[in-house]
Amino acid sequence: MSKKNKKNQNEEARAAQEENQEQKVKNTEPHAAEKDNAVNEDPEKIIADLKEQLEHQKKEYAFKLAEFDNYRKRTLNEKAELIKNGAESAMRDLLPVIDDLERALDAINKGGDLDSLKEGVNLIYNKFVKYLESQHVTAIDSTGKDFDTDVHEAVTMFPAPDPSMKGKVIDTPIKGYKINDKVLRYAKVVVGS
Repeated sequence: MSKKNKKNQNEEARAAQEENQEQKVKNTEPHAAEKDNAVNEDPEKIIADLKEQLEHQKKEYAFKLAEFDNYRKRTLNEKAELIKNGAESAMRDLLPVIDDLERALDAINKGGDLDSLKEGVNLIYNKFVKYLESQHVTAIDSTGKDFDTDVHEAVTMFPAPDPSMKGKVIDTPIKGYKINDKVLRYAKVVVGS
């Protein structure tokens, strides 16, 4: 083979390779036909289409904004109703205890038997304690326990009757209460010193 033939073959191979590369580039160009069509379209039509899309998006945004505003107002109203009437159930369940107390006061005014009055007041007290327990309200057990600022409020310090009572609660003039695990009212206590 002569150098000329070899040179011609190399040039032909290179030309074929370049043509192949150009074909690959044309095939990978996205939407080449669409680009040509878009360039040929009327710019005013393109602007009109874009304006229409923008108006549609604006309307959709305004609708979503109004929908969210309605949701916000509705939830605020529901929250206000809950706050306003939240204690309704608790108060309704207290009414029987009030009725029992009124009957006890009537019996006291009529001068009834003292033992039966004591028994009636004890029944009312137990009914009320059961109601509180049903509402997850429990008394804080304090007397004889270590003084704890998380549940106790010291009203006074008193000399401890024996050294083991130092820093402990000697007396509880006013009971404390918890609702679930949150302090509803701190126990007012006397602490040994």
